[in-house]
Amino acid sequence: MKHLFLYLSLNLLISCIAYAEEKNNSNYEAVVRIENSSLNPDYKTPWNSGRDSGGNGTGWLVAENKFLTNAHVVSNSRIVYIKKVGDAKPYRARIVHIAHDCDLAMLELEDPAAFEGVKPFDVGTLPQLDTTVKVIGYPIGGERISITSGVVSRIDFLSYSHTSVDLHLTVQIDAAINPGNSGGPVIQGGKVVGVAFQGYSGNIAQNTGYMIPPPVIKRFLKDVEDGNYDHYVDLSMSDFPLLNPSQRIALGLPNDGIGIMVSNVEEDGSAGGILKTGDVLLEIDGLTVKSNGLINYGGEDVNMNEIVERKFAGDVIDLKIWRNKQPMNKRVTLKRFMPYLIAARKYDEKPRYVMFAGLVFQPLDRNLMAAHNMKSLQVRYHFDSYVSSNIYKERPEVIVLTSILPDSINSYFNQFTQSIVDKVNGIAVKNLKDVHSALSKNDGDYIVINLLGNGRPIVIEKSKIEEAQKRIQSKYNVIKDNYLGPIE
Repeated sequence: MKHLFLYLSLNLLISCIAYAEEKNNSNYEAVVRIENSSLNPDYKTPWNSGRDSGGNGTGWLVAENKFLTNAHVVSNSRIVYIKKVGDAKPYRARIVHIAHDCDLAMLELEDPAAFEGVKPFDVGTLPQLDTTVKVIGYPIGGERISITSGVVSRIDFLSYSHTSVDLHLTVQIDAAINPGNSGGPVIQGGKVVGVAFQGYSGNIAQNTGYMIPPPVIKRFLKDVEDGNYDHYVDLSMSDFPLLNPSQRIALGLPNDGIGIMVSNVEEDGSAGGILKTGDVLLEIDGLTVKSNGLINYGGEDVNMNEIVERKFAGDVIDLKIWRNKQPMNKRVTLKRFMPYLIAARKYDEKPRYVMFAGLVFQPLDRNLMAAHNMKSLQVRYHFDSYVSSNIYKERPEVIVLTSILPDSINSYFNQFTQSIVDKVNGIAVKNLKDVHSALSKNDGDYIVINLLGNGRPIVIEKSKIEEAQKRIQSKYNVIKDNYLGPIE
């Protein structure tokens, strides 16, 4: 009995020491609650200010008066407040940098005095599989921090749901990431090894969460060092696995599991004019590319694009390819490929539009598709094939007649809604400014609008437009009849 008592006492002492060490290393003061009041744009009535919204998330001190959180926590923001652990007072903050493509944002306090003496977190390294991490945050709107533990179960190249088009390195853990956890630090060994950012929604997987790993965090921090965020770059190519032995023989390749085939190259992208469809990519920056598109980087098998992920605009990567049964070396200078952004959810932007005689014209993008529930097959084709069919070359912006505000001047025009504008008064439409410019011309007695694939044009008598415009703006509370974008 005496030995059992000593054993229990020793274990209790060890537990107390471990708790004390954990508490000393936890640095909870550097974890903050973020409250955001936002204004979400209205793409159906773009002249309106939008819909008030709000929410909360988590952030953490990464440097003196620099707090890191998720972009989606502070998107479309009007006012941001930060709350300190154990302090009910909200402190006004401002967004310094926001990176929607990797779902990260940096904030700073207008008055940083409350955090004087608080030690920032250091950013660690990528955690290994089957190791334990702690997730710290304010889930489900709680006022006090919550700490949960999870095991690193997968490291992969996955989609970031904030924009729905960007893919980056992601770490999966078996701990739930709930609303409010977003932006919170994931800790291992007293250092941040991830930022909690999305969970699994569904009945198939339970207690599954995802975090943004150190390589993505460090890239963001390095990018903003010069005071600007310059975004990710892209090879602008697609590929498919080269696993079929007969196909490899036909290409003159050994069946050694090396090489992935280039299936498409965007002409205006980084690799345009350098790579060709049918090339086999063997190495990227000296690392062997396996036939499933993976490379061994830092001891882990990851998607080959992880090499590009860590580069910046203007950086060069070396490629070894196989073309016409011969090896050759190529160099690619990296840059952004803007046409991809048509498929991305957009934030912190006012909807652009032109309202003319009740006809509302808007540029096509993902936000517009969702807001107007676009069912037109023509519009859907232009959205889905904007890049793959090189539509962006002919139409840098696809302009859609999204809706019509009913008035006598536009009677019987409803059948033309959700149509793509081809020409206005004979002028080919390549962007929204073309529409506004052509509609503003004073020559002629009529405005003639040609819609793509429709032989019948919209014709409006010019002498009636000025009076109709005033009538429509007053009736539908359209304060301004156009917004073409920020003044450059």
